[in-house]
Amino acid sequence: MIDAVRYLVDNGIKWQAMPSDFPPWPRVYAFFARWRDVGLVAELHDRLREAVCAVEGRSSEPSAAVVDSQSVKADATVTLASRGYDAGKKINGRKRHLLTDTLGLLLAVLVTPASTTDRDAARILLPGAKKHFRQLARVSADGGYTGHLTNWTTQHLGVVLDIVRRSDDAGGFGGSAPPLGR
Repeated sequence: MIDAVRYLVDNGIKWQAMPSDFPPWPRVYAFFARWRDVGLVAELHDRLREAVCAVEGRSSEPSAAVVDSQSVKADATVTLASRGYDAGKKINGRKRHLLTDTLGLLLAVLVTPASTTDRDAARILLPGAKKHFRQLARVSADGGYTGHLTNWTTQHLGVVLDIVRRSDDAGGFGGSAPPLGR
């Protein structure tokens, strides 16, 4: 069952498109739904993240993180209530807000209409992350998170929000990545 769910996620297929060498998709979905509802999927994710941290010689409890968002187009079948227009990116759809540790491993995710500002989403995303990861003390973010949020995170969460400014010659968040292998 785990292999079937992993196959589905890895290949981005619909449940009904599950290959015949796996159990029938309704059975796989029923197992997945039960696991999700009792928190097993989140627990498996946390255990895998902790195992990667152990291999890397890091604490399983992050003290620093990075928050960012990405606007993605929504299909016409997505309800109007769950999508919006991101004027900055000129995208009608949804926005996914991600909080990762310094290894890039997922700590928290929030999906909102694309019209939701990064600051407003962070006020929803960060309190839950701080509750789950009590040692979280610093979060780095891009310029979309400037303003009242920096004071709010310190006052209400005890977390320092570092705004990382992008230089004019940098490509992407925090500058361009070096070539692989270096």
